[in-house]
Amino acid sequence: MYTQLEQRGMTQPPINISTLQNMKHKNQPIACITAYDASYAALVDEAGIDLVLVGDSLGMVIQGHDTTIPVTVDDIIYHSKAVSRGLHRAFLVADMPFMSYTKLSMALDNAVRLMQEGGVMMVKLEGGDDQVEIVEHLARHDIPVCAHLGLKPQSVHKLGGFKVQGREPDKAQEMLVSAKRLQDAGADIVLLECVPNEAGKLITEALEVPVIGIGAGPDVDGQILVLYDLLGITLGRTPKFVKNFQADCNSPLAAVQSYVNEVKDGGYPEPEHCFS
Repeated sequence: MYTQLEQRGMTQPPINISTLQNMKHKNQPIACITAYDASYAALVDEAGIDLVLVGDSLGMVIQGHDTTIPVTVDDIIYHSKAVSRGLHRAFLVADMPFMSYTKLSMALDNAVRLMQEGGVMMVKLEGGDDQVEIVEHLARHDIPVCAHLGLKPQSVHKLGGFKVQGREPDKAQEMLVSAKRLQDAGADIVLLECVPNEAGKLITEALEVPVIGIGAGPDVDGQILVLYDLLGITLGRTPKFVKNFQADCNSPLAAVQSYVNEVKDGGYPEPEHCFS
């Protein structure tokens, strides 16, 4: 009945927002990963992952779509339920799918569903200045939020493909301003995808909240990879920022442990996984 109270006595108590904040301020890298089912959730939890994301990337790696656009709130809830059953220590975040947060009331209703039905502890949404009001609204209702900047997969058709963002100095500065506004609006984490090392470092140093990167260089507060990517079972072309950790390991557990170790000791990402 009082699971959270019982877990306080664990040698490795559950990760929460305060834990992640402390890790940033102590310069302790945060190891994050996606997962979509209970079995893999238990495996990555055992491997020492700090944060698990049920990403709308499931539309591509699980459902076989070309983009994340077809993923629904019900899809995310289904997979979040499964993942939550496999976790004991890691902090659970879930994506709000395409067009599931276009209005304040819609955003709140869907975020509540993800938390109540899916068992997640935080929701993630894509967008910059245009999402400040949504973030404020969710934060006002005590819903933890991760903001997503840089390459936004839900905007792939508007962007004209999966492209690095923030290479031009003015664009990097715009991203920084948006990140600060989202933080001030109540975002508890900022995720940067496919941005140059310099932009990742600039934004990380400017924010008080943890900054998690996927293809955002070595100077962010934490790294995240799609589980299927790091296991080398990606469908189609492998992104530049991906490292196949399974290649030198004899099991998926060992591969994820290797990933965690390299994130923690700064071995990943290497220069070949970064954008300039």
